[in-house]
Amino acid sequence: MTARTPLVIGLDCGTGGARAIVSDLAGTVRGMATRPYPTSFPRPGWAEQKPTDWWRAACEAVREAVSLAGAAPEDILAISADGTSSTLVALDEAGAPIGPAILWMDSRASAQARRMTACGDPALSRCRAGVSSEWMIPRILWLKENEPEIFDRARWFVEMADYISFRLSGRLTLGLNQATNRWFHGGLQGGWPTEFFARIGLAGITDRFPADVLSLGAPIGPIAPLVADAMGLGRNTLVVCGGTDAYVAMVGLDVCEPGRTAFITGSSHLVLCMTDRADEVPGLFGPHPDCVVSGLYVLEGGQVSSGSIIKWWHDHFGIALSEGEDPYAAMMRRAADIPIGADGLVALDFWQGNRNPYTDYDLQGAIWGLTLKHSPDHMLRALIESVAYGTENILRTLAANDVPVTSLTACGGSVRSRFLLQMHADVSGLPISVPKVSEATAFGSAIVAAVGAGAFRDLPEAASAMVSEDFVIEPDAEAGARYAPVFEDYRATHAALAPLMHAKARGNPMPT
Repeated sequence: MTARTPLVIGLDCGTGGARAIVSDLAGTVRGMATRPYPTSFPRPGWAEQKPTDWWRAACEAVREAVSLAGAAPEDILAISADGTSSTLVALDEAGAPIGPAILWMDSRASAQARRMTACGDPALSRCRAGVSSEWMIPRILWLKENEPEIFDRARWFVEMADYISFRLSGRLTLGLNQATNRWFHGGLQGGWPTEFFARIGLAGITDRFPADVLSLGAPIGPIAPLVADAMGLGRNTLVVCGGTDAYVAMVGLDVCEPGRTAFITGSSHLVLCMTDRADEVPGLFGPHPDCVVSGLYVLEGGQVSSGSIIKWWHDHFGIALSEGEDPYAAMMRRAADIPIGADGLVALDFWQGNRNPYTDYDLQGAIWGLTLKHSPDHMLRALIESVAYGTENILRTLAANDVPVTSLTACGGSVRSRFLLQMHADVSGLPISVPKVSEATAFGSAIVAAVGAGAFRDLPEAASAMVSEDFVIEPDAEAGARYAPVFEDYRATHAALAPLMHAKARGNPMPT
């Protein structure tokens, strides 16, 4: 009898849908499938999704990926799921969701986040720039203050990834990864800052967090029998603790050693530096201990709106302007034909606020410099450049604080466009490496599953064995010199417009 190949599954529940990857232990992807789910925007700045939509998409994506891989149920050693960061799910006593989940990009908790920042508690040491309204604790406080009936009904508060793991296994846990980088947990040597929670009005809230806080790659337990049948998996398949999508992507990019930096692109962009230093960087989040690799730290800088801006353009204008060509390809081609600087247009990428380095969710998008010379293609070019300048703003913050970044390892939507990758490389002056498996988040979850199944000693060993490089984009120094003054215009535009945006967001008269 021919021996079967052991396989693992990574399940990425992202902003737009679920993606499942089936991989062998050498890093060869055997099958991949995706299923979309919708987002609703009931009010300006709000964003919600239905957990039932996640679960339907997850089951369908896993079943199709297993079928495409030609895998027998008993071939699947383990499965691990990641989810969007700080997507809040309130569960009742029976573990059923109470209403829609509050999606990561939702900014309704800005006031709660500002109050937390102002309290100056020692628990805020890893977010000196300010508490993000995207994080879980401001959202839970918002629920208490604005929807007390939901808050009172909620027995448990969990992340998207924890909910998916619960549905897979029947065991309710909380991932140390997301608890450390989004819930103020102190890592392996720390714990919950209960005095801080009491200070902000959430005394006793940890009783509504799952008691079992597990490290990335820790086994949760066997898959629930009915789920195994629904997904086409064997009943001995192990469910392994996952985490926040971008942090799991670090594993899929082999960014598991100090000095390496991940560049995760998609609806939002993230720059994640692995470091062995516990030094804070003003304007960035972290360093978060133990949230990916035990004993190491992650520094985080991110943009709330990046790929989502490009998608917005596509949805409203891209198809109409594509003239029969693939809309995204047509958009990138037309934008590439516009000169650097978009003939004087300057845009801001703060369409859902700014995460880093300003941590200001009252900021909004903007574009100025318009004349009758400009076309829609100029506007698209300026919007795309604003995304690259937002990334550069984070990299400049790292450089100003003696955190060396010599290269970026990228994944996500941007890697499908050489134009976008080249722009980021030129603006930053850094080479950008792209691995062979560009869907690094789902692939990272597959690597995490392999570690949980015992196939490798730890995440660094597994990532080194399973990840390989595809190509590198080198920066063009001449183009970089032309981008540099426009980047300074970008920063000056923020400084000039921030007071107006703050006044508008808070219902105050415009400053004169």
